[in-house]
Parts: sequence; C-alpha cells; structure tokens
Amino acid sequence: MSEKPNNGMLGYTQEEYKKFSKNAWIVLLAFSVLYCFLYCGRLNLQYTMPAMMEEEGWTELDLGILSSVLFWTYGIGHLFNGRLGEIFGVNRFIVAGMFLSAAANLLIGFQSSLIVIAVLWGFNGYFQSMLWSPGIALLSRWWPGEKRGFATGFANAFSGFGQVFAALTVSLAFIIMPNSGWKAGFIVPVVIMVIFAIIYIFLAKDSPKKIGLKEYVDPDAKRHEQDLELQKLIAERGKLFPYIYLFKKWRFDLWLLIIAGSSIARYGLLTWIPTYYVQEFNYDIEKGALGTVLLPLGMAFGTLIIPWISDKFFSNNRLPMVIICAAVSGATVFFFMRVEPGALAGALLFIAGFFIYAINGLVWAYATDVGGRAFAGTAAGILDCFAYLGASVQAIFFGSVLTNSSNWTLVFTAIAGVCVAIIIIAIIAGWGLNQEKKEEKAA
Repeated sequence: MSEKPNNGMLGYTQEEYKKFSKNAWIVLLAFSVLYCFLYCGRLNLQYTMPAMMEEEGWTELDLGILSSVLFWTYGIGHLFNGRLGEIFGVNRFIVAGMFLSAAANLLIGFQSSLIVIAVLWGFNGYFQSMLWSPGIALLSRWWPGEKRGFATGFANAFSGFGQVFAALTVSLAFIIMPNSGWKAGFIVPVVIMVIFAIIYIFLAKDSPKKIGLKEYVDPDAKRHEQDLELQKLIAERGKLFPYIYLFKKWRFDLWLLIIAGSSIARYGLLTWIPTYYVQEFNYDIEKGALGTVLLPLGMAFGTLIIPWISDKFFSNNRLPMVIICAAVSGATVFFFMRVEPGALAGALLFIAGFFIYAINGLVWAYATDVGGRAFAGTAAGILDCFAYLGASVQAIFFGSVLTNSSNWTLVFTAIAGVCVAIIIIAIIAGWGLNQEKKEEKAA
C-alpha cells in the first residue's frame, strides 16, 4: 500500500499509517501464500487422476463424480462460512480449515475404497471452503476500496501459483514415493500445507484493532457511507440480513451466473487437460501434469493484472473487463483444440488461463464493492458457492461425455460456448449501469 498522502484520509497519523500499511502488506502476503499452498490439497486430485484410472481401473465418469463431490461441499460451505467467519473470527476459520484439509488428504492417502475416498474428499471440500470467503473479509479490513481490486487480485494470483505448485508437488510425490502410486499425491503435499499454516498463525492479524489501531476510514466518501449504512442495517435487522440484501440485487444475481460460467471454463480446463495430454498424445502421467503448468501460470498473472487495471479504469463498472476476458478466453480455447502439444499449445493455454481466471479476480473485487467491510465475506461466499456449483456441473458433464464418447472436441467447444454466454450475461448486467453512476454523482 502506498505511503503517499492517504494517511490523513484514512483517519491515521503518519506513524499510525506506517504501522497500518506495514501490517496490511503482511496480512496480504501471509494469506496469499497460505492460500497458494491450500491448492496442494485440492488440485492434487486432478493431477493424480490418470494414475488412479491406471492403477484402480476407475473411469473418467467415476473420477468426474469424485471431483464433483468436493465442488458441491466446497460451494455449499462457502454459502455459510463467509458469514460465519465474519461473526466468529476470520483467522479462526482460515487456520482451522487448513489443518482439517491437510488431515482429510492424509487419510485419503491410506484408502482404497472409492466410496470412502469420496466421503473424505467431500469433507475436504468443506474444510477448504473455510479459507477464501473469510480471507476476502480479512482483506477488506486492511485494504480500502480503491485498492481492493489489487489486493483481491494479488491473493487470487497466488491461487493461480498454487495450481502450479499442486502440479509440481504431485510430480515430486511420484518421485519421492514411487512405490505408493497415486496415494503419494495425497500424502506429500500435506507436509507443505501444515508448515505454512503454522507460519500464518504468527504473522496475520485479522483487524487493525489487533495491533492497537482503530478501523480505517475509507477515503472514498461513498464507500465509507456504505460501510456505515450496512453495519447499521445488520445491527437493526440481524446477522442474516446480508443474504436478503444481496439476493435482492438483480445485478448481484447476474454476477452469480458469471462466476458459475467462469468456473465451468476454468475447471473444465484444469481438470481435464492433463488427462487430454495423457490419452490423446500418450504423455506419461508426470509429463501430462508438467505439460499443462502454463495454464495455471497464466491464471496467476491474469488475476493479478486485470483486477488492478479495473481499479485504475473501471472501478465503478468492472463488467467491460469481464466481456473482454470472456471473448479472448473463448477464442483461445477454440483455437487450442486444433493444435498439438508444443510451444503454440503452451502459449494458448497461458492466454486462456490468463483471461479466464481474470474474470474470477474481477468477481472478488466486485464482492468487496457490493459488501464493503460490513459483509464482503458473505458476498464472496455466495459468489464462490455458485462458482463451485458450476465446477461440479462441468466435472459430471465432461466426465460423462468422455466416458461415453471420448469426444474432446465437444468438451472444448462447450467451454468456448460458456465464454460466449458470459459475454451475454455481462452485457445485460451492465445495461444502464454507467448512466446510474452518473446520476448518483450528479445527486
């Protein structure tokens, strides 16, 4: 956070502002790195799927259903955990979720029954949902409105890097424990998760009050007024009021469809591209995982850069950026299915990842816009719930398509079609929004 002149506007003396700014960065970095390594206990399934099919004889549909179990429990968990974290303490939820997810993964590494694994994977989904929405609430307490696109995009970028680390740790697990087969992919990553959870406990404070400071005053008068009004409404109407407030906003409802579509596209690629390389081009399992690293790497940079740009030029209406990202994503996926693995395919994966995941970064910036400090976590939780409903749909649908027909063209065409649907929804959501903003300023 810049140390230029905003300190007075935030309600701090110069010394208080330096202390606040330093801790804002510590919190952002600590949460981002922690969340990065959370993916080692989530996307490890995607990278071990080819080995599971080879060793156990399970089909794409079997593993598509298994993958969807986490998406369902993760999404439903977010519906509640964003609000619960705000009520009972965001850091409590964040730390507990990391340790519980590590435990669930470790138990899976000693199982052979697909049903038992599915139950544990479902619990893992709920445990993983205890981090992101409370984390968005955490960031909103340390980063004012004009910087939240950067802050949420920064944290989301580390989730993209986490997808890279998930691929690398699974590949490393197969090297370290070659005789354990697919189970190694659920054992080795746990060690990293636990180490960073312990470090996080000592670094991150969940509000300025924990370091002896008062809450900041948002420099944007309208945002500050919104914070006060929403806090007042919660006090008057109860702790469940944020759900009523958000679902009654029709544009918020359309943003739910946008992030659901974005997750269908994102996880449609993340889940199935490693298997695509193994089945269509005879890559071995480790090479299939490493050959797709450019996809999540592109995601990391996209969600870091695009939300920051939206802060600069589209902070009052982030939907034009959604339209641009969806258009580029759809076109890139359409071309990707026509090329073989190599430099061009890698470049297309990077570009597709960059723009598809950038949409998610824009969504989290919007969550802090619509919920403010009062209930940004609740808004993020609802949005993430719909994101993973979309992810669960793709897991079952694409798993069924591949089991019954092995039609990869249909998979990629459907992903490109979802990007077109996002464009249409974003156009509808943006209808009249700029005019409304002008009228608000005039008033």
